[in-house]
Amino acid sequence: MNGCCGPARETAAGADTAPGTVAPETDFEIPVRSRSDLLRGMAAVPGGPFLMGGDDEDAFPADGEGPVREVFVSPFHIDTTCVTNTRFAVFVKSTGYRTEAETIGWSYVFGAFVPPRARHAVLPGRVPGAPWWRAVEGACWRAPEGPGSSIGDRGNHPVVHVSWNDATAYATWAGKRLPTEAEWEKAARGGLARARFPWGDELTPRGRHRCNIWQGDFPVRNTCEDGFVGTAPANAFAPNGYGLHNTSGNVWEWCADRFGADWHATDLPETRVDPVGPPDGKVRVLRGGSYLCHRSYCNRYRVAARTSNTPDSATGHTGFRCAVPG
Repeated sequence: MNGCCGPARETAAGADTAPGTVAPETDFEIPVRSRSDLLRGMAAVPGGPFLMGGDDEDAFPADGEGPVREVFVSPFHIDTTCVTNTRFAVFVKSTGYRTEAETIGWSYVFGAFVPPRARHAVLPGRVPGAPWWRAVEGACWRAPEGPGSSIGDRGNHPVVHVSWNDATAYATWAGKRLPTEAEWEKAARGGLARARFPWGDELTPRGRHRCNIWQGDFPVRNTCEDGFVGTAPANAFAPNGYGLHNTSGNVWEWCADRFGADWHATDLPETRVDPVGPPDGKVRVLRGGSYLCHRSYCNRYRVAARTSNTPDSATGHTGFRCAVPG
């Protein structure tokens, strides 16, 4: 993953990264759910072709955003919001699941968010090119800023500090899966063709904020003009044309696909409408941007933008939503 977007676990200095050595526990019972229960809180996205990718002046060619191409996906359903802390807690209570951040013992927190009572838990070293990230012992989905923090009043916020492996485990338990990158982008666009954002081309139409990103001078001053300094509730802003909330900003969202800057040339999305298999150590796609995105360094809150991280990595601005076919 680009350091500005979020560091990989292996980039931490002074921490026991243990990359690939701690496999999340997935030996749990999967509840039987009716189709109606499965689709509760999900939006139907019609099948068919759409124009995927971007090549405008703000695009990052090295990320593989372009070229714009017609891609076909089959009909599917997708969560209208990211999985929330409340929903993830039900999963944990039902299965006893421990996230990789909990098992390994630390996760990445935006440095300015680490409270004084947790400064003793900050591990030495900095992420190259992104010193605002700090590896914090005890940071996890239950304690997003480290020891002493909690999700007490954030039940309806997206769960964070979840790895790709954790997200996949939750999706399996829920009877769902992670969306493919093509599915995610089609759903995020809400029916609009080649728009920069889920609502159109203007970031703040009529002066109204439509997503949770950084305003001010990153990383030293956030004016919070959109109303939020960290995560926002999963349904904080108006939905797009398909009923999805917050597909720009708030938290990065894991997708099923493996990442490669040249993926469009050799592995077209129309061949990847199904899950791409179990963890294999290769980096995975993330979409949507987060509350830390700012146009001065990372405007990856555009619908076509993409980034990646290793499947065992977790940060305080990464979450996910699920999908089901049909």
